[in-house]
Amino acid sequence: MASTTSRPAPGATSSAPRGPALRRPGRAGRGRRASLDLVGWGFVLPFVLVFAVFSVAPAAMALFLSLTDIGIGDLTSPFAVDVVGLGNYTGILRSEDFQRAMLNTALFVVVGVPVTMGAGFVLALALDSGIRRLRSVFRAVVYVPVIANVVAAAVLWQYAFTREGPVNGFLGALGVDGPNWLGRPGWAVVAVLLLTVWRNIGTCMVLFLAGLQSVPEEVHEAAALDGAGYWRRVTAMTVPLLRPTTLLVSVLMSVSFLNIFDEPYLVTDGGPLSATTSVAKWVYDQFGYGRIADSMAGSMVLLVVVLVVSTAQVRLLRSKH
Repeated sequence: MASTTSRPAPGATSSAPRGPALRRPGRAGRGRRASLDLVGWGFVLPFVLVFAVFSVAPAAMALFLSLTDIGIGDLTSPFAVDVVGLGNYTGILRSEDFQRAMLNTALFVVVGVPVTMGAGFVLALALDSGIRRLRSVFRAVVYVPVIANVVAAAVLWQYAFTREGPVNGFLGALGVDGPNWLGRPGWAVVAVLLLTVWRNIGTCMVLFLAGLQSVPEEVHEAAALDGAGYWRRVTAMTVPLLRPTTLLVSVLMSVSFLNIFDEPYLVTDGGPLSATTSVAKWVYDQFGYGRIADSMAGSMVLLVVVLVVSTAQVRLLRSKH
């Protein structure tokens, strides 16, 4: 008996067996996702509140006060002042003292940031490839100024750079007459810069060292097999691979030097002849003089400069990358 098989009719299309249909997430799935979102926001909310209370609110208050004529007598009723618009900004930008503070801060950044980063990078290279014995001790010694009390460091610096201090004593032993470090404008800038660089080298060293240790060893081995010397490997391979670390260090150091306050305040009090007065020190002085509006306007100008410099650095280094 012959078996017959069913054939599709002419013009009909055969359909392959279909698998189980994909179902959209039901109410249970959406509810689970919503609960996970709520848990995530629960973890983030404390930080958002702290940031809003201690960062956003003070910045907004400072911006508002910088547009008013608030003085020392208006602190009890800060919202009962007159709004003067950009008058405070035009006034401080025309002020010779503020212009001098801006130039001093620019000098600190232009000189201090490259010197600090360069010294930190060299120390990181020495720790990563050269210094083997007592590496932890050397790293701790270099990092001590970062965690040391800034007041104690400033007192030590004042003593070291007095006319009869150890620095001039060492120079005298070499037959060099030491200068009046803290009494002459130019030498006072050098003393403040040295202290600031000394206190920030450790941070640069640790960050660069972390970046160096993340570079694969196979990269250096392959370059060495190709005949590349040590410095050739550093300049052609290590430095480009450290671009993300360099970006982070440059932004951190630029922000640190733009906001420099402790060192000039504690060592020279901004002198002599306002040679070491930074913008942050100028803002502090104006507040002490009762010029609250000028102080707030100066702080807003400094904030804008910090944001512009940081953004420019990020875009510049990312575009090269």
